[in-house]
Amino acid sequence: MERETVLKYFDSDIVVDHYAEAAARVGLWRSEEKVFTRLFRKEDSLLELGCGAGRIAFGLHELGYRNLLATDYSRQMIKRARHMAQVLDYAIPFRVGDATALEFEDAIFDGAIFGFNGLMQIPVAANRMRALREIHRVLRPGAWFTFTTHDRENPRFKKFWEQEKLRWRRARQQPELDDFGDRFEPTELGELYIHVPTIREMESALKEAGFRIEANVPRSVLANESPAVREFSDECRFWIAQKPPAAEPTA
Repeated sequence: MERETVLKYFDSDIVVDHYAEAAARVGLWRSEEKVFTRLFRKEDSLLELGCGAGRIAFGLHELGYRNLLATDYSRQMIKRARHMAQVLDYAIPFRVGDATALEFEDAIFDGAIFGFNGLMQIPVAANRMRALREIHRVLRPGAWFTFTTHDRENPRFKKFWEQEKLRWRRARQQPELDDFGDRFEPTELGELYIHVPTIREMESALKEAGFRIEANVPRSVLANESPAVREFSDECRFWIAQKPPAAEPTA
């Protein structure tokens, strides 16, 4: 899967409009608010990756978080987010940025967020691994990182993944796919790419990147979301990981 193919989807007017509508109508999920307010202090310097049209950034701003930098790979998403922030009179910096090559110094953020399964919309496992290492690099020791994924072990999709495994064994998978767990399919907004990991796969990647895993919890366990949220996004899994604190000096 080419990154340009994924970017073309997120740069399209219909997708930008969809994310902008969610920023205005859906807002911060109850589960997101619960996780963010427990992990991050209002004064923390936070990096949001894959910010889209600003849904999470606006929600954090409304909760009193003022030291936030929001980034996205899509220039059109950032353009819309900046416009909406100007209309709302929210002083939130939005920047075009590549999560696999962050343009920041080491250890400068107190926390990081990659919302709405954005990490899993980076094609190719090696690129997702680069993003995890970059996030780890720019976080201060002891800082928290939270993100969401879909769940390949969701019983609802068991039959699909059994059939998909058979297709891969016979080398009959979609030619655009790179890794087992990839999906590239038509939606009402266009052809959408996403990788759907297993819990073990995600645990292994986080540990390889240097993170300590605190928890992984389905969204439905964290909160009873509103109909608007459930319409916007189906079930997902929250991951909470920490860059280990610096070792205490020995006497």
